[in-house]
Amino acid sequence: MIIGIPKTTEAGEHRVSMTPDVVARLTKENHEVVVESGAGEAAGFIDDAYVAVGASIGDAARAWSADVVCSVEYPSDQGLANLKSGAVLLGMLQPLDAPARLTALARTGVTSMAFEIVPRTTRAQSMDVLSSQATVAGYQAVLLAAEKLDKFFPMLTTAAGTIAPSKVLILGAGVAGLMSIATARRLGAVVSAFDVRAEAAEQVESLGAKFVSIDMEQQDSSATGGYAKEVAKDTQSKILAGLAKPVAEADVVITTAQIPGRPAPLLITRQMVEAMRPGALVIDLAAPTGGNCELTQAGTTVVHSNVSIIGPTNLPSMAAGDASRMYGRNALALMKLVLSEDGVNVNFEDDIIEGSVVTHGGAVVHPRVKALLDGGGN
Repeated sequence: MIIGIPKTTEAGEHRVSMTPDVVARLTKENHEVVVESGAGEAAGFIDDAYVAVGASIGDAARAWSADVVCSVEYPSDQGLANLKSGAVLLGMLQPLDAPARLTALARTGVTSMAFEIVPRTTRAQSMDVLSSQATVAGYQAVLLAAEKLDKFFPMLTTAAGTIAPSKVLILGAGVAGLMSIATARRLGAVVSAFDVRAEAAEQVESLGAKFVSIDMEQQDSSATGGYAKEVAKDTQSKILAGLAKPVAEADVVITTAQIPGRPAPLLITRQMVEAMRPGALVIDLAAPTGGNCELTQAGTTVVHSNVSIIGPTNLPSMAAGDASRMYGRNALALMKLVLSEDGVNVNFEDDIIEGSVVTHGGAVVHPRVKALLDGGGN
């Protein structure tokens, strides 16, 4: 079986889909692994490291034309042209955020599996790319805030007097939010957090942060695969009203709330930003899907009323080494479901495979993605 590891082409993307330690496990099982030249360099993995574990180095065409291709991103035009019918492609394909382009992918005849829709079950935890990369994003968000903020995170007692600790508010206590809480706490900040999910309060408090309580009906995420869902208009109004004071009092607000396949929910209005102190920060991790702050612009920093609203689009790439290690291990776990001694075996009776495949046999087959296409999804 030939497995291809292509180099990423998107600007600012430094991750690689498989690191040498993962490739070593594949070559030991007698799979042939072709790594595009330079694929791992930006993440700290040179070609020689792959060769040392039994991989070969090739060009982009060779990597993309393998029997199984593992990518970080949606294929480039060259990648699409080189994919062969009947191959399997694994990657972050944005099936819910950009479903329209999957029709072009379907025409190649590949069976594509998107990490964004891998079922969130106990058995699939080792394949959960969203969680592993959100861990990196949550960590990096706090480091970015600490770098940009005009004050220290911890309380300091100095000869020049006592410096009060920074107040950090985390909106959304999923994987990224919980990592942000833990990291901000380690840096000595006073941390509080909010989430619409009922189980979040205990998780927040277990990390030593204060949970912001709002008089609203909280969600049971066990019914939605662990994700938050869109709230009703009256609940949205209660959330905005309840967050006004905590946002105004914060030195840093980190927002992480996203709903798969939907625009990010609004949590911070223009008026709320205007009530924050001059020099405060908003780090909006939901920037790629519209942002949790009304003023967020993806990929840039907006300054409004002396408050900086930062909209990063790829924080995991800022720690590309460890992000790639985690991604590769997730990818290997999913890949093993389709590898067999006889070649590629896509078994649709496996619930993880069924839930992850977006294109097969020349068509888009995932029900939710098909629904988005039928409804004019972007």
